Amino acid sequence: MSTDRDGKKLVRSPSGLRMLPENRAHCSPFSLEEPQWVPDKECQRCMHCESKFDFITRKHHCRRCGKCFCDKCCSKKVPLPRMCFVDPVRQCGECSVVSQKEMEFYDRQLKVLMNGATFCISQVSSEKSETFVCRLSNNHRYLFLDGENHYEIEVSRISAVQILTEGFTPGEKDIHTYTSLLESQCITEGGNSRAIGMLLQYKSQGSEELKQMKFTTSEDFNSNKKMSASWLAAMHKAAKLLYEARDQ
Repeated sequence: MSTDRDGKKLVRSPSGLRMLPENRAHCSPFSLEEPQWVPDKECQRCMHCESKFDFITRKHHCRRCGKCFCDKCCSKKVPLPRMCFVDPVRQCGECSVVSQKEMEFYDRQLKVLMNGATFCISQVSSEKSETFVCRLSNNHRYLFLDGENHYEIEVSRISAVQILTEGFTPGEKDIHTYTSLLESQCITEGGNSRAIGMLLQYKSQGSEELKQMKFTTSEDFNSNKKMSASWLAAMHKAAKLLYEARDQ
């Protein structure tokens, strides 16, 4: 085991090398824990094609789900940043598809969130709004709101995200995208629409009281609405990953 200067340590697990924070409380809220492997003695056949294991047909564990497969059904090595693996790891066909889709979030959308975007933000209970640049912290644990004042929202204490959308047809407005991090359902975006805002429900540090903020794309001439819409789309994906991490 070795430690780097950023407070992370290189750990070898049965699944491979992982780069983890020294303090487990500092883990990214998007991260997933390693699964328990199905014990070898409980798995005599591939859990996908049901081929019987023997000296020729060897068993392999998927690093994402922990189930047992033959080489043919678990041959792909795919990056798995949600478990902090340093190198691509062996995954079954179903899990490899999910992990490959998540790579878009890590390669593109996470960078959009950290770069930030400008919004008019108000407490739902108040009509007063202020202009803030909102961005995700480098460790993914906070949303920073920077304007005349500075606010921090702990990502792990966000309970619901509702994306406000507007149809491309003039006058056609709707609010049809809702991701609740407390419920068992995620309803994804559909149709020809663009994100114009967000309702964020969260608990501030040291309090169990639910608060709600409304984010809307700024009418300020200097703001970039396209950048704000991209940020909201990335936030929608982030909310779904947060829900999945909590539901594990």
